Amino acid sequence: MSNQVTVYYDGGCPLCLREIRLMRRLDRRERIDFVDVEDPSTSCPLDRETLLQRFHAEEDGELVSGAAAFGAMWRQIPLLRPLGLLARNRWILATLEWSYLRFLTVRPTLQRWLA
Repeated sequence: MSNQVTVYYDGGCPLCLREIRLMRRLDRRERIDFVDVEDPSTSCPLDRETLLQRFHAEEDGELVSGAAAFGAMWRQIPLLRPLGLLARNRWILATLEWSYLRFLTVRPTLQRWLA
């Protein structure tokens, strides 16, 4: 496993906060640096608006988004590592990305329900 992954998340999104809370509990080895993009004191590799539109992560110096970012995060968590490794397969990643794009269309509704 690589040493560290940085995950950029939307701290103003109740859905995102629930997921990050779960990932923090699963990240027992503390290999993931979780960065709240909503916090104005944080340094971001892209403008905040771009980071808020999709899920982003940095793995081995490469910034990835969408399903690839989830895969990078999952590879750091032993329980989810097999899924993260599967996400390296281009066909599986394409399927996960398709699912993620569909999720983004319902995300605003889910956020309102959880608010």
